[in-house]
Amino acid sequence: MTRARGVSGDGAWSVILAGGEGERTRSFIEKWLGYHKPKQYCAFVGRRSLFQHTVDRADRMAPPSRRVIVAAEAHRHEVFTQLRGRAPGTVILQPQNRGTAPGVFLALTYVKARDPDAIVTIFPSDHFIHPEDQFACAVAEARELARKMEERLVLLGVRPEGLETQYGWIESGLDRERVGGFRAGEVRGFVEKPSLDEARSALGRGALWNTLIVTGKLTAFWKLGFNLLPEMMGLFEELGRAVGIPEEEAHLKDIYRSMPVRDFSSDR
Repeated sequence: MTRARGVSGDGAWSVILAGGEGERTRSFIEKWLGYHKPKQYCAFVGRRSLFQHTVDRADRMAPPSRRVIVAAEAHRHEVFTQLRGRAPGTVILQPQNRGTAPGVFLALTYVKARDPDAIVTIFPSDHFIHPEDQFACAVAEARELARKMEERLVLLGVRPEGLETQYGWIESGLDRERVGGFRAGEVRGFVEKPSLDEARSALGRGALWNTLIVTGKLTAFWKLGFNLLPEMMGLFEELGRAVGIPEEEAHLKDIYRSMPVRDFSSDR
């Protein structure tokens, strides 16, 4: 594990989730490369991988000293090779992949230990985004909205371009208000990887594609975690008390022995 030092600025932090194995794209990548590599570490366009694009994007919005990457222990070499020439920030290697929720709250445990008043943006590492300037504006607006609401999280959605059945969809009332140049509204529900008919119906209702990019006060994330997944959060509270002491890594391995598998797409 590597850790950056120092906290300064406006309290904005970035969390990058890079722990997935890329099972859905395994057969395609194995045919393409001749071996398996999780898609976030592949360069589909240009020379930078999706992971490197995400790191560079995140570093436009918060300094590397306030960037936390969660990756798989098995991908240690790939992660540090791809970070070469970039500030490493904080890199946490999960002993096991136990789903998206433990990945998020593992990172937040380390942010909480250093900056309990932080505002955090979660970035999956397998997105390709263009144009980036418009995206950065959307994240900045979302972050400011989250600052004002404090106890609410802000989730970014994308206007759909078709009947995509491999994405999650957000049901939202977007006509309620405008935030900067973007529409905003309360999330009413989610449709996860719909059938073609379900996607057509969601599109007709004005649903959005779910980017899984979410921002908010750390305290709001922590409260949500305890409301939905208290058995998991108890383990991270235990780890939080060990951050910064010599036994920290042993505590991390220990809590993952009993860490439940929890995913935001199915455990809400």
